[in-house]
Amino acid sequence: MNHPTPAQAPPLDPSYRMSLTVGAHSARHLRQILRLLLHAWRMPELTDGAGLALTELASNVIRHVPGRRCTILIARRPEGIRVEVDDKSPRLPRTADEGSELTENNRGLLLIEGVTDRWGVARNPDPAARPGKTVWFECDALSED
Repeated sequence: MNHPTPAQAPPLDPSYRMSLTVGAHSARHLRQILRLLLHAWRMPELTDGAGLALTELASNVIRHVPGRRCTILIARRPEGIRVEVDDKSPRLPRTADEGSELTENNRGLLLIEGVTDRWGVARNPDPAARPGKTVWFECDALSED
């Protein structure tokens, strides 16, 4: 007797890029996309930390980037993931030590540092052609040793 063979899901791309205008409810949707990708890539243990860091970067775009436009890249790496948020604002993020210790502002990068393995920021190399910066973070998956 012949049995139907179940359809195979196409392989999941190693990266997901989206350009969007972020708003007050964007963080929830971005975390959902990130969670789905991490589960598909078999790295669900990264969901909480990476989701918190992505939320912070999206919040920074909402607060500090005129027009609130950005491009988000979520990329699978052999050892984990990398998330990049690219925007057109030339203003670099400030860390808490650049502001008063008593203020609640500028604590986001400390939060990102605490929940990711690496993070950084870079101005786009040709500001005349592409103004702005990219803020990124990486999270390493747990090894299966």
